Amino acid sequence: MARRWEISARLWPLAAFGMTLMGCAGGVADDRGSPAATSSIPRSAAVAPAASAPARRAIHSSSSRRAFAQATGPDWSGESGSSGHPLMTADAIRAAAADFQGCLQRLYPAAAKRGIPKQAYDSYTRDLTPDLRIMDLVDAQPEFTMAFWDYLDRLVGEERIARGRELLQEHRATFDAMERTYGVDRHVIAAIWGIESKYSTMMGDRAVLRSTATLACVGRRQDYFRNEFLAALEILYRGDVQPDRMKGSWAGAFGPTQFMPTVYKTYAVDADGDGRRDLTTSVPDLLFSTANYFRRHGWETGQTWGYEVVVPQNFNFMLADRSKVMTVREWEQLGIRRVGGQQFPRSSDRAYLMVPAGSQGPGFLMLNNFRVIMRYNPAEAYALAIGHLSDRLRGGDAFVQSWPRQERVLSREERTEMQQLLARHGFDIGQPDGRLGPKTRAAIRGFQARAGLVPDGFPSATVLARLRGN
Repeated sequence: MARRWEISARLWPLAAFGMTLMGCAGGVADDRGSPAATSSIPRSAAVAPAASAPARRAIHSSSSRRAFAQATGPDWSGESGSSGHPLMTADAIRAAAADFQGCLQRLYPAAAKRGIPKQAYDSYTRDLTPDLRIMDLVDAQPEFTMAFWDYLDRLVGEERIARGRELLQEHRATFDAMERTYGVDRHVIAAIWGIESKYSTMMGDRAVLRSTATLACVGRRQDYFRNEFLAALEILYRGDVQPDRMKGSWAGAFGPTQFMPTVYKTYAVDADGDGRRDLTTSVPDLLFSTANYFRRHGWETGQTWGYEVVVPQNFNFMLADRSKVMTVREWEQLGIRRVGGQQFPRSSDRAYLMVPAGSQGPGFLMLNNFRVIMRYNPAEAYALAIGHLSDRLRGGDAFVQSWPRQERVLSREERTEMQQLLARHGFDIGQPDGRLGPKTRAAIRGFQARAGLVPDGFPSATVLARLRGN
């Protein structure tokens, strides 16, 4: 659950407009915050020291070459990462791989401070080899991303809805107890379970200890992943999870709701009273732990995540911004109406307006609980999918308004070009990287307003053409 830098590691593609879950990890380029629960990885992390000169020389010895070949296998491309980071060059990766066991031994003092004896540490690490295929995934950036509507179609389908309803009934007593204890909506927790792992059927197959050890010793995210590696060791040493069950994504997120090891260590709960916090095999532990995360991040009991709304003609779309929070009553005074003529339950609730497809698509008033879902995974498309699936699980209808399915999703190269052009026009978009977060969308709105277009912040081909001067 993190700020989705781990695109390839996620089980599900992320939507367009900078929603990279890299889950589970680091989020949109210009909207970074605290790490999320899944494998979202902060994009900025301190650079760890490269391997020593002796270690670099060691890769040329025959024994080291054999060890390196065993470590890499046929999967790593052998190429430098696309980020250009000095620790992602092919030579740096090879040197770090040759020094892998040395790196692990240098990490033992930190493990000892966490109460892990040397004998136990050695038993967990002595046979570990680096999974260098991960190095190709660290810098992977797909050329095309998925539109909001395609993402929702994929994640909120009839099969997932039906299975979720079955599980809600099958584990009704446990969901009841979870709601009494934490006050978190059962349908939201079920939706997290359904979208993160398709109800425990797609949880990843990489050994978490090996993945986090690799990332702690090789590549450009070493400082961040040292903590994840040490947390994974603690989980194993406590006996919470059996080693053969601790498998997940390449960035280390594991279990039915894809917790990173540090999040697991902090929020996992022994709900069934067996002395272990095991989300991989215990449904009570799974549900209570996920609800615990939500409660401790500010979930408001009795409140929904948001509402689909109709945005009137000639609306001032400059107000459609995460920072523009008003009461529902104030939004109503501006002409915002709930779909189907329904009334809002509480006009005093505070919300912001989100128009993910611009003026051509549906609008949504997002309440505090939507922000809490985004703490789990900071992608708006993900959070909207969770909210929508939770509504469908409780018997709600599909979204009423149509999406602009005729719109072409811009490629990463085109999105990067759009950011560069916006910067040339004097807008602050942060570092151009193809991920269109809040800063970029604010810049798009500013340009649209200046160009006489509807300032809805939607990164369309039309906006790109105008920026090019066409």
